[in-house]
Amino acid sequence: MKKIWLLFSQVITILFAIYFVVATLRPEWIKPGNHQNSPAISVFQAAPTSSNSVPVGSFRDAAQKAAAAVVSISTSQSKQLTPRSADPWFQFFGEEQDNESVKSGIGSGVIVSPQGYILTNNHVVEGADGIEVTLNDGRHIQATIIGTDPETDVAVLKINLDNLPSITLGSSDQARVGDQVLAIGNPFGVGQTVTSGIVSAMGRNQLGINTFENFIQTDAAINPGNSGGALVDVNGNLLGINTAIYSRSGGNMGIGFAIPVNIAQQVMNGLIQDGKITRGWIGVEPQDINPELVALFKLNNDQGVVITGVQKAAPAYTAGIKPGDIVKKIEGKVVKNVSDLLQIVTSIKPGTIGVFELERQGAPVTVKVVVGTRPKQKSRQ
Repeated sequence: MKKIWLLFSQVITILFAIYFVVATLRPEWIKPGNHQNSPAISVFQAAPTSSNSVPVGSFRDAAQKAAAAVVSISTSQSKQLTPRSADPWFQFFGEEQDNESVKSGIGSGVIVSPQGYILTNNHVVEGADGIEVTLNDGRHIQATIIGTDPETDVAVLKINLDNLPSITLGSSDQARVGDQVLAIGNPFGVGQTVTSGIVSAMGRNQLGINTFENFIQTDAAINPGNSGGALVDVNGNLLGINTAIYSRSGGNMGIGFAIPVNIAQQVMNGLIQDGKITRGWIGVEPQDINPELVALFKLNNDQGVVITGVQKAAPAYTAGIKPGDIVKKIEGKVVKNVSDLLQIVTSIKPGTIGVFELERQGAPVTVKVVVGTRPKQKSRQ
């Protein structure tokens, strides 16, 4: 009896061992059904896959939406230019390559309508004899200039092609510091490139780049050739036109500037409608108040903008504005600095009356000025 029990135990042990080996190496032998195509057991669990799945934090949808409307711009000019990039303080995106008889440059642009209108920078196309636009789908065509505005560094081009993609315009007024953004353009001519960053600051001015400055600052990597390209939000909507970078090396240092789309759109509409931009003008020399001006003009406070000079026969002169006057408000809008004064005055339609609230020798004064037309300004080289 003892021998039979021992034999039984050995048989059971061997059967369990065989079962374990078969279950591990050939599970299909012991599972019911057709197992010809059954996969072997694996200790690794494969992640579920889907052709439509987007990784968490990916900007692919925004990039794909906007990228189709961003174009590369190549320019040629038969005479020498003095590039603005020679300024040691900042580097403009337009990359120019010397040749004995022809000057060529690269930049970017954004298609903003199916009719073929393209927003870019004035300094990208300024003085160009030929402008070639290359679309993201490989098509290329010669473009014509509809109009330029050197004071905001905005230019509008036109191309004639069918089935043109166009970007959706966002609202730069809704942008806030910390918002994620993408910069899309053609840096160094290597091809369309997308980089990401955040809005670093809003309303940057007094940088000495343009006459009218109200830049969006971003740390998204942008380099020469990105000029005129798109700064977009996480939905792929246009927030600004990339314009300039602060750089000591000529490359990205994390400080870039874009013209807000609300300003670019306003300029574009004027250029398309009239071929030029008409702005208000009163003929004064304004300065932000500093301790030296407080002492010179014996000012009682440092709030507002002081008028240091008035051109003879200009609208301000005719209305009675005098050197030493402090501009507090224009049309009810508070004037905190020279940039505010320029923005407000230039937005007033020439020929209409603007109400200026001043302080003169400590006393409030209200002056009505018939606003004139701002003279055409020379391009800043």
